[in-house]
Amino acid sequence: MKNYVQPGDTVTVVAPVAVNSGDGVLVGTLFGVALSAAAIGANVEMVTEGVVDLPKAAVAVTQGGRVYWDNTAKNVTTTAGANTLIGCAIVAAAVGDGIVRVRLNGVVT
Repeated sequence: MKNYVQPGDTVTVVAPVAVNSGDGVLVGTLFGVALSAAAIGANVEMVTEGVVDLPKAAVAVTQGGRVYWDNTAKNVTTTAGANTLIGCAIVAAAVGDGIVRVRLNGVVT
């Protein structure tokens, strides 16, 4: 296929904020995890599919439950609302856990 560009599991975007490697990055409705540090406005490569550990709000998360990115708090939550669906939890996480293991869905919502 002559119009194929790339698999899309990693993409390069313009960082909307300064990011460190491992930070969640939301660009419009595209979510990924930064592979390196980048200043605001710089290009950064991010992974959009796979399993990653991300910071979590003080909520309980069930295994297989949908998880959302709260772009204001810069963490994962179970609250849909204005937040962006990013995938599902691979393992359960208690309210007091600081991170949750997430399978990124790679889908623009």
